[in-house]
Amino acid sequence: MVNGVYKKTMSEKKFTIKLDALTDNLPKVLEFVDGILEEAGCSMKSQMQIDISVEEIFVNIANYAYNPKTGEAEVSVELGEDDAEVTVVLKDSGMPYNPLEKEDPDITLSAEERGIGGLGIFMTKKSMDDVIYEHKDGFNILKLKKKLK
Repeated sequence: MVNGVYKKTMSEKKFTIKLDALTDNLPKVLEFVDGILEEAGCSMKSQMQIDISVEEIFVNIANYAYNPKTGEAEVSVELGEDDAEVTVVLKDSGMPYNPLEKEDPDITLSAEERGIGGLGIFMTKKSMDDVIYEHKDGFNILKLKKKLK
C-alpha cells in the first residue's frame, strides 16, 4: 500500500485500487470509480446507481467483513467493449458472506415493520443489470455489472 492507504494499478480497461476497509476511505473509493465512469461517458443516472451500490457494498465490507479488526478491500472497475458496460468488483478476505442469499425485504411494509438490514443489497440488485457473488481462494468477490449505453 502506498502511504498506508491505497495502491492503484491499471491495465488496458481495468483499473484497481486497494485500500483499508474503513468507512473513512469511502470518498476515495467513490472518487476512483467516478473518475473512470466520467472518462467513459457514463450517464449521471447510471453513475448514481453504481455509486449507491458501491457505497452499500464497501460500507458493509468495512463494518462486517473483518469485525472487530480491519482488513483490506480491493475495488476494480473494468470497462467493456466501446465502454458500453462496466463491471465493478469488490473483493475482501474477510469472513465469507454472500449478501445475495439474504431474503429481499418486504418493501410494502413501513420502515418500523420491516426491520433493519437488507435494503441496500435489495437496491443494488434492482439497479444493476447483474450482481454475482463468489467465494474463491479465501476471498469474497462481488461483481456489479451495468450497461452504460
